[in-house]
Amino acid sequence: MTSYKIGVDVGGTFTDFLLMDDAGGTGIYKVLSTPDDPSIAVLQGLGRMADEAGVSLRAFLASVEIIVHGTTVTTNAVLTGRVAKTGLVTTKGFRDILQMRRGIREETYDNKAKPPEPLVPRWLRRPVHERVTAEGEVHTELDVADVDDAVARFREAGIEAVAVCFMHAYANPRHESRAAEQIAKAMPDAYLSVSSEVLPQVRFYDRVSTTVLNAAVGPILQRYLDSLTKRLDDAGFSGVLLIMQSNGGVTTPGVATKLAASTLLSGPAAAPVAGLVYTEPHGERSFITVDMGGTSFDAALVRDGEPELTTDARIEKHALALPSLEINTIGAGGGSVGWIDEGGLLRMGPASAGADPGPACYGRGGNRPTCSDANLALGYLSADFFAGGGMALDRAAAEAAIESAIAKPLGLDIAQAAFGMFRVMNVNMASGIREITVQKGFDPRDYPLICAGGAGPIHAAMIAEELEIGRILIPRESSIFCAAGMLRSDLKHDYVRSYHTAFDAEGLDQDRFRRAFDEMMREASATLQGEGIAPPRQRFSRALDLRYLGQYHEVRVEVPESELEGPDVPAISERLHQAHNRLYGYDLAADGTGVELVNLRLSATGVTEKPPISREKKSPHDAGSARKGAREVFLPHEGAFGKVDIYDGDALRHGNRIEGPAIVEQVNTTVLLPSGYLLECDEFGSFVMERAG
Repeated sequence: MTSYKIGVDVGGTFTDFLLMDDAGGTGIYKVLSTPDDPSIAVLQGLGRMADEAGVSLRAFLASVEIIVHGTTVTTNAVLTGRVAKTGLVTTKGFRDILQMRRGIREETYDNKAKPPEPLVPRWLRRPVHERVTAEGEVHTELDVADVDDAVARFREAGIEAVAVCFMHAYANPRHESRAAEQIAKAMPDAYLSVSSEVLPQVRFYDRVSTTVLNAAVGPILQRYLDSLTKRLDDAGFSGVLLIMQSNGGVTTPGVATKLAASTLLSGPAAAPVAGLVYTEPHGERSFITVDMGGTSFDAALVRDGEPELTTDARIEKHALALPSLEINTIGAGGGSVGWIDEGGLLRMGPASAGADPGPACYGRGGNRPTCSDANLALGYLSADFFAGGGMALDRAAAEAAIESAIAKPLGLDIAQAAFGMFRVMNVNMASGIREITVQKGFDPRDYPLICAGGAGPIHAAMIAEELEIGRILIPRESSIFCAAGMLRSDLKHDYVRSYHTAFDAEGLDQDRFRRAFDEMMREASATLQGEGIAPPRQRFSRALDLRYLGQYHEVRVEVPESELEGPDVPAISERLHQAHNRLYGYDLAADGTGVELVNLRLSATGVTEKPPISREKKSPHDAGSARKGAREVFLPHEGAFGKVDIYDGDALRHGNRIEGPAIVEQVNTTVLLPSGYLLECDEFGSFVMERAG
C-alpha cells in the first residue's frame, strides 16, 4: 500500500500542498486560502488529493504518515492587530518598558518615525513589588497581594492571555514561577507566557516584547491548531502533524502552542531548507532564495549550507528575540496593487488584493490593477492556462483596471503602463535582496539565485539583471517551494542562558559555564525524546554571544564542542575577531581590547527521515517535443511585443535546452525566458537559467 507525506504552506492568497509518495513521486496542489479559518483550505486541498486518487478522504488520510504544516496565523494576527486581549505583570517601575523600548533612535534617517502602539495598553500592564539583582540575589521579596490585584483587574477585563516578565528573572526565576502559579490557579483558562521559560536572557525590553508577543498570539495559535487537529481527527488522520517554526525547524503542535511566538515569521522559513535540496546536483552550498507568492516576497541568504540566523527580528516593529532565520519579507506579490503617489510616481504594493476579491483578472469583483494583471496584459500569463486551465483569467478586466488607475493618469498606453508596473516590481524585489546581501557585507553577484513561488519565475531573469547575478535556478516545485522544504526540515529547538562576564581566564567561572550548557543539554534532549527522537538522531550545536568591551551589540559566534572544554578562550576570541571583521570590516584583535561574554546558546536538532527525490535520466538537448504553440509577448529587452514559442514545462526532461525569448508554462507557475538567456532542465526537473555566453 502506498504511503504519503504532505507539506502544507498556508499563505495570504493561496494554500500550497506537496504530496510525496514513498517512491519519491510528487503531486502539486494549490487552493485559495480561507483567511477566516485557514483549516478549511487545508481540508479542501486534502479533499482534492483524495478525489484525484479516487478514494474517500478518510481512506486517503489513512495512508498519510505525516503532515508538515506552515502557517501565517500568528504573523497575520500581529500584522492586523487582531491579537488576543493580553495583560502584563512586571516589576514595579518598569510598566512602560514597551513604550520606552531600547531608548535609542531606531530609524536613523526618519525623524518622524513613531514606535507602534504596545500590544498591551497601559491599564493592563500591572506593576508588582519585587526585585532580583543581576547576580540572581533577591533584593525585594515578591508581594503576592500585587499579583492578586493584577488578577482581579485581568478577570474584570476579560483577559485571554497573561505575560509575566520580571527584572533579571533570567538570573533567578523564583519570583516569576511563584507569580505564574498564582495566576494559573486564579485564571486556569488564560494562556500564560513566562519570560524565564520563553527567553531567559538579558535585555529587558527584548525579553518583555518577546514574552508579550508569545502571550498575544498564544490563544490564537491554540484555537487554530485545536480546530485543525479536530478536523483532521474527524476526517480519519492518525499520522504525525508537525508545525514549522521561524528557526527553520519543525516541532509538535503541543510544543508550538507553548511557544507560539516561535511560529511568527515561520511562513518562509522552509525556503532555505528546500534550496539546499535543489542545489545539490550543482554542488552549490551558498545561494540566495527568493519566494514570490500572491501577497509577499521573501528573500534569504544561505552561506556554506547554513541559513543566516538572527535574534533581532522585528514583526510590525515589535522586537522578537527568539532565534529566527534572517528573511527579508516585503509586500511584493502577484496581488500587489499598483497606484500613483502624491508626486505622480508609479508604486507597487505593499497593499495586496489577496485571495478575495483578488486581482481584477480573477473576475471575483476586484477592480484595482495588480502585478498579476500587468503580467497578463504583457502576455506573460495565459488567460486560458492559469492554474493549468482550472481558473480562467479576464484580460479585458485587467487592461481596464490598468488603463483607469495607471495608464491614463500617467499619459501612457496600456502596454507601457503594464511594463512600468512590471519594472517597478522587479526593482522592489531586487532592493529586498540587497538588504540581506549588500547591507550585510555580501556581494549578490557571488551567489546563484534560487527563484520560487507561483509568481517568482516570471520575474526571475529581470531581478537577476538588476543585481548582476548570472545564474538562476527555478525548482520544478517552484510554486510550492516552502511546502517542499517543510517535508525535509528537521525538528529544532533553541535554548539560551545569560552569563555576562569578562571572557578571560580571570573573569570566567568555568563551573558555571559548563553547568549552563549541561542544563540546556538535558532540557533539549528531554524535549526531543518527548517528540520521539532517539539519542542517535539528536544533534547539538553551540554558540556564544560575544562583544568587545564598550560595545552595545554582541556577535553570535558558532563554537565547536572541542573548544568549549576549558573553554579555549584564545581560539574562541579569534572566532569573534573573524566574525566581527566579516560583518563590519574591522576587528580589535591587534589593540588588545577585552572581550565580554553575554549569552550561551544551544541549538538542538532531531534528524527526521527525508523522503527521496526522483532523478531523471539525461535526454537530448532538443526541447521541440515540449513546444505547444506561440503567442504575442512583451519582450523586456526589445521594449515591444513579439511572437515567442510557448513550452510545456511539465513535459521538459533532464537535458532539454531552450534559447530565449520563450515562455515555459507549468500548471502552477510560468517562466519568462528573455532574449539572450538559455534554460536547461536538470536531473531533478528544475530549470537552470543563464545568460548566453
